[in-house]
Amino acid sequence: MPSRVLSATLVGIDGVIVEVEADVAPGLPVCNLVGLPDAAVKEARDRVRAAIVNSGIAFPRTRVTVNLAPADLRKEGPAFDVPIAGAILFAAGRVECTREDGTDGDAHDVVPADARTLCVGELGLDGSIRSVTGILPIVLACQRLGMTTIILPAGNAEEASAVGGITILPARRLLDVVQHFVGQQRIEPYARVPRSDERATDGDPHDLALIHGLGTAKRALEIAAAGGHNLLFIGPPGSGKSLLARALPTILPTMMEREALEVTMVHSVVGLVPTGGGLMRTRPFRAPHHSASDTALIGGGSVPRPGEVSLAHRGVLFLDELPEFGRSVLECLRQPLEDGVVTVSRIAGTVTFPARFQLLAAMNPCPCGYWHDAQRSCTCPPGQVLKYQRRISGPLLDRIDLVVDVPRQPTETLLSAPRAESSVEVRPRVDA
Repeated sequence: MPSRVLSATLVGIDGVIVEVEADVAPGLPVCNLVGLPDAAVKEARDRVRAAIVNSGIAFPRTRVTVNLAPADLRKEGPAFDVPIAGAILFAAGRVECTREDGTDGDAHDVVPADARTLCVGELGLDGSIRSVTGILPIVLACQRLGMTTIILPAGNAEEASAVGGITILPARRLLDVVQHFVGQQRIEPYARVPRSDERATDGDPHDLALIHGLGTAKRALEIAAAGGHNLLFIGPPGSGKSLLARALPTILPTMMEREALEVTMVHSVVGLVPTGGGLMRTRPFRAPHHSASDTALIGGGSVPRPGEVSLAHRGVLFLDELPEFGRSVLECLRQPLEDGVVTVSRIAGTVTFPARFQLLAAMNPCPCGYWHDAQRSCTCPPGQVLKYQRRISGPLLDRIDLVVDVPRQPTETLLSAPRAESSVEVRPRVDA
């Protein structure tokens, strides 16, 4: 009789429940995987076979069919390895499910009677379970659908524990999952270790106190941080535009719990959450190179993935050398700056990514960089200066709240000891 194990996949940054069904029938030894799997899911057949054998369990030498339902939803990634292995073992009768009350369960009902359990994880050939991406959206989907338990890789436990109301069962090997289901040795629920949310900026190389002069630009930076304003620095090379931009994250307001959850979800989908880490408490700072394409900046691909504007959600998107970005790339920013979301439409479907970011940009006033500079003459013809500045369209400039001139500092100012407020002193005013 077919068996069933619940798992999940991602559509954009949302988790969707997937039923992994397995059927073992008489016939030549073969393992078929259906249900619109991608290449990584199809390769699970070999990983699962090796993991089961190396865990000391015989793989069925008959016809095995594994179905991932719903069949019209494309399945991606190696997170289906553990549920596929579990479904095959239950269907083959290698493992008998034991309910919480100690009685034997039906082969087709892998889930204990008093709970709904979901499994995710990538298998190594030796039966070990490796971490996967997108755990936080999957756990949120479990919470939304009323599930109570999730079995996942031990490396993802801290990230998953950010969602309350779900029992997290961290597994390190396939044998741990099997023994848990048969009642031989239960997996101990993960106990979250409280972490301090304080941000330490002492000794930060981008502290405001280390920047010489530029009082007006620093004041604009503080205003932009407090109000979430978009900011553009214009000045000659070496005036400190990029240095000021790098100091902005040190004075940004502390993220609320909801904001931290949103930021961690986006980074979890692309695998940028630090291993063993929980919610991201530091606002993201993204600084793509000016050669980035519109897809890299906005997001997309054959299977839509978040771009830089979504990775900068609730944080800062810094575009250095702004006129050097392609015109089409810059024009793509107009709608996200206005709406705070990005909707990507592809043949595979339409997904919406969050993109509530703060734009911080820097540029030279002309191609040589010394137009109206007091210390060096500009060598650019007037027409070339105008053409360079027109690379930034009016509608995009209209969405930038503060435009600040950053002049070059005199040599004596750069050589003197900095006498400015530190980021630790400025941040309380920004939070207030």
